[in-house]
Amino acid sequence: MPESKRRIVVAGTTANEIANLVPFARVLAQAQQREILALGLVAVPSGQSLSTGARVAQRLRARLETRARRTDARVVVRVGHHIWHEVQLEVGRETDDLLLLSVASELPADALREMPCDVAIVCGKFIRRIKHILLPIRGGPYAPLALELALAFAQTQRAEITLLHAAPAERFQDRQYREFFHHLRALPQVTQIVNLSGDAQAAIIRRAREDDHQLVVMGAIAKAQPGDPPIGPTATQVMNKAQVPVLVVKSRRAVSEKPPMVDYTISVVVDKWFAENTFHAHEFAQIKRLVALKEQQGLTVSLGLPALNEEKTIKQVIQTMRVAFMERCPLLDEIVVIDSNSTDRTVEIAQNLGIPVYRHPEILPEYGAFVGKGEALWKSLYVLKGDLIAWIDTDIVNIHPRFVYGILGPLLQEPRLMYVKGFYQRPLRLGKKIEARGGGRVTELTARPLFNLFYPELSGMVQPLAGEYAGRRVALECVPFFTGYGVETGLLIDLLGKFGLSAIGQVDLEERIHRNQPLLALSKMSYAILQVVIQRIGSRHQIELLNALNASMKLIRYSADEFHLDVAEIRDHERSPMIAIKEYRSKRGIT
Repeated sequence: MPESKRRIVVAGTTANEIANLVPFARVLAQAQQREILALGLVAVPSGQSLSTGARVAQRLRARLETRARRTDARVVVRVGHHIWHEVQLEVGRETDDLLLLSVASELPADALREMPCDVAIVCGKFIRRIKHILLPIRGGPYAPLALELALAFAQTQRAEITLLHAAPAERFQDRQYREFFHHLRALPQVTQIVNLSGDAQAAIIRRAREDDHQLVVMGAIAKAQPGDPPIGPTATQVMNKAQVPVLVVKSRRAVSEKPPMVDYTISVVVDKWFAENTFHAHEFAQIKRLVALKEQQGLTVSLGLPALNEEKTIKQVIQTMRVAFMERCPLLDEIVVIDSNSTDRTVEIAQNLGIPVYRHPEILPEYGAFVGKGEALWKSLYVLKGDLIAWIDTDIVNIHPRFVYGILGPLLQEPRLMYVKGFYQRPLRLGKKIEARGGGRVTELTARPLFNLFYPELSGMVQPLAGEYAGRRVALECVPFFTGYGVETGLLIDLLGKFGLSAIGQVDLEERIHRNQPLLALSKMSYAILQVVIQRIGSRHQIELLNALNASMKLIRYSADEFHLDVAEIRDHERSPMIAIKEYRSKRGIT
């Protein structure tokens, strides 16, 4: 069984709240060799769709990422109607988490009681130089955790601990407590022991104020009485009056208690996914940060450019990406053009710019060649070298680095993600008029309705057919590729089935201007997408829904004064997962 991670989870609803907790987390992480997770929480009122929290989540994630750069903390943002359930689910995935919360978080009593990890509630701002720590011990069940955290601060800060012993005399009748107390007295960090009688609350506050202590660490009440604060009246009063930072701790709940109830209805699942897995390109505009993440994770990154007769735009696409990601910042390890037998100057232009060009029919020729973008993408897996692979179309008129850093950023920042799709506004030219949101006709009339009907988990995808996307090689090599218009649809369905919805993300790339396809071409595209969806539905139910007759489509051709029918053969072929190709396995050293 793999060793569980040791994390300090710093949770809050604002970047400032979390930032105030991070210095405490850093000290504890250093002493206990833990990782830090900054957990941002976005609450959506009951009755509202969780998807309404998407923009708030993006802004909070961006602020947290900016601050996390100073601490090597990882950032996660969760959106929910009951944010403390989200915290319980997040920390419940690990067996050795310590949760840090601000006293301003107003944690409900039931959430504190059922938290499946150790908790420290923090009041006050971190003091850079801690010399003396006050440790009140009353003999409660949380005394060992309070001691553990006090020792962690003492070790890192080279501080001394004053033990304020307020346990009643009858506690010494418990052998376990006697052994614990004798252990306390033997610790070199404990330089003073004060035995208290009478009003413990007043004594703690007085000692904290008068004896030059910079931190108080104490346990919460074991069982709060009705009407009491969740941490108990004594701890609450100490926080309110001590005038120094206070940590009030509580050990994890018993393992036998039930986890919080979660609404797994498909609508809620999709809304939550949309809120948490929808990014914006501007979150990743700091390219140096992405390069640092790439180097920390030991990853290589490839950009594949599928092309067919793109002489008007490919030069600007290549130059933009090479300058931004190879000359200025080494985010990309290679840029490769995958050409589909262009008849214009596309190949010549790319080669003159020093970019490797592969004609896709010449890659793995022993497996034949089909016409289509999906075929080029599938074969590009064989020639591209990166651990992360990004593809963007080469007909983009308003090319900008965001089309690449936008789709790579979430993969570098979120290890759980396997695949990221771009989406954008797509202006549609109607004569001399431009409709800002008029593009994406096949998306809205074919792809999204089909997903809503048959794959509702994917109904939150804004533009499932967008041509800008990136993925991890370990995911892309394990799924089939359709050779034509259905490639994007097939990838989403198959990646969903293999890795689940949480492994898929989408990112707002703002606006994309390109050639608008004529209606006849869009009709062919829709037909191919329908075939892919029907084929996958048939596979799921182990029945054959397509036959040879389904490959032909009658198209209406118009001329000046008449129209007639043409028959077109439209069928996407399905390529096996690349990892099943022996030449690929040999090249990649896969046994």
